[in-house]
Amino acid sequence: MKHGYTNSTVGDGALVVKCYEGPEAAFRLSTESRYLRRLRGRLPVPRVHQVTSTSLTTRFVSGSHGQDLLDDGRAVEVLTECGRILARIHRLGIVHGDFGPQNMLFHPATFETTAILDWEWAHPGRPIEDLAWCEWIVRSHHPEHVPLLPHFFAAYGAEVPPWPERQAAMVARCKSLIDFCARWEPGGGGERSWHDRLATTAAWTE
Repeated sequence: MKHGYTNSTVGDGALVVKCYEGPEAAFRLSTESRYLRRLRGRLPVPRVHQVTSTSLTTRFVSGSHGQDLLDDGRAVEVLTECGRILARIHRLGIVHGDFGPQNMLFHPATFETTAILDWEWAHPGRPIEDLAWCEWIVRSHHPEHVPLLPHFFAAYGAEVPPWPERQAAMVARCKSLIDFCARWEPGGGGERSWHDRLATTAAWTE
């Protein structure tokens, strides 16, 4: 499916099947299925249909993908909703681990969240991890919308950590993904790409 990166994901309009690949695949599958079941009814997440040793099948959820909406000029609406929904996640005492418009579906008219996707990295942690990563997604993939990030932080509604702390969290996440790629394919394209992204991230100024 479009916008998928780490795993193989296919859907038929009724169900979505995600096959986990790479290091700790079984652990990430277990994490995602556990959080989806735990959060059902508390947050907008897909309903689990079936779990096997290598895949997770969920019910299809309709909605417009966040990155498509950003490209379509709906950055204010998307970033505002990202901040609002992230505050709800953090009130539950958890960190999504890969939060941002790349893992969200929105109602095409109201821009309310219809689904928060990809919970395989979820864990108890510090809110700055998600705040910084959502910002990283915008800075990396939608730099024209960086001036609109205050809408995201304002909708989140809590004190925003200063830039040096947010950048440090971005750098830490890039380093963890370098390690992930190095264990999957040492010296491969993924590892090289994340080294480049790390250098870019470390050079940013607010």
